[in-house]
Amino acid sequence: MSVAVNLRIVDLRAKEFDSISANSAVPRAAVDITKAVEEIIPLLEDVRLTGEDAIVRVTAERDGVDPRPIKVSAEELAAALANLDPSLRKAIEESIERVFKVSRANMPQSSSVRLSDGATVHQRWQPVESVGLYVPGGKAVYPSSVIMNVVPAQVAGVDRLAVASPAQKAFSGRPHPTVLATAALLGVEDVYCMGGPAAVAAFAYGLPQIDFAPVNLVTGPGNIYVAAAKRALRGTIGIDSEAGTTEILVLADSSANARFIAYDLVSQAEHDEAAAAVLVTDSVELANAVINELGELVSATASSDRVRTALQGQQSAVVLVDNLDAGISFTNFYATEHLELHTQDNQAVLQRITNAGAIFMGEYSPVSLGDYLAGSSHVLPTGQQAKFGSGLGVHSFLRPQQVIDYDKKGLEAVANLVKDFSEAEGLPAHGEAVTARFEA
Repeated sequence: MSVAVNLRIVDLRAKEFDSISANSAVPRAAVDITKAVEEIIPLLEDVRLTGEDAIVRVTAERDGVDPRPIKVSAEELAAALANLDPSLRKAIEESIERVFKVSRANMPQSSSVRLSDGATVHQRWQPVESVGLYVPGGKAVYPSSVIMNVVPAQVAGVDRLAVASPAQKAFSGRPHPTVLATAALLGVEDVYCMGGPAAVAAFAYGLPQIDFAPVNLVTGPGNIYVAAAKRALRGTIGIDSEAGTTEILVLADSSANARFIAYDLVSQAEHDEAAAAVLVTDSVELANAVINELGELVSATASSDRVRTALQGQQSAVVLVDNLDAGISFTNFYATEHLELHTQDNQAVLQRITNAGAIFMGEYSPVSLGDYLAGSSHVLPTGQQAKFGSGLGVHSFLRPQQVIDYDKKGLEAVANLVKDFSEAEGLPAHGEAVTARFEA
């Protein structure tokens, strides 16, 4: 028996809106990352000062298990791979291959620009030397996050990769065996049993007791406290983003399939009670049809309580707009993590989309595909970060470096111009460092 889902309707027809009003109409779940940062500062400092002991203490307190040995052994990785279900292994291997193909194709190319005789500027791409890759646990198991983090880092040429995943009480305080098996499939040898903000702190400060050196960059999704640790430690380490709870926005017109949309909203709502599931449409009939479909689907799904909580939260809604133009405007203001387009002309709509983490085109490109087997990344910007950030990819593990290569003739051609610039800025020694090379 299905139970109605009270997915609220936000009626923006005949209303003007901008970024502030659009995001106020459908606010993300009420989480305060500033408060979360304050809460975890003592833990981060404890990890800095006592290393492994802090990891053991917090894991015992919060998860009721002892995570030692924190470094997962080669034997444990091999056993997890040997025991991996063959059908799941096939799916994981296919996902790995697809992400490898996309990552290789997206590898930036070096370039050289010759400005004049003897004056050339090159740009090359250098991989980050060491990376900590975080794979969350908790409400679900994420071998897919191992793939999305590790594969682009390997394609980029990162020298040292370390994977951390939380201790699981159900598995005697070890990371989930499917996570370990996926790491083994990818040839990752440095895997650690640690989770949450403590793991991020360990990546930043190292764990001297087990000869674990700090890394340069931390990537991967997590809960609000993982995001808070990234914010607090940014500068000590580089981070990919403060990836928060998942979001989906579906932009649809009257041509859309209501049942497909309902399935896709449910699929993302099952991640977390704070997940955002938003439908934007100019069709009242479609809106009502989707809401009607949700009752049956939510009642039938395994995580129905979690899904219902997410769909009935302030972060989820059906947004009614006057027309598709208004829907596109709302979509760009909202800047969702996952955007699905279900319209009569998705290609035309795509040309007008500016802000989204990843865009899924039409009925047969659901977000679930992107989570596992599309070949794209599922580590994406949330909370309007798509307005200035991008999803995790091979570029995330690379740094562009410019190489300036001038000979005497090339420098001489601009020597006086450098001198003029330097004097105008009150920095005459800059100009003198150039002109001195041409004094008799």
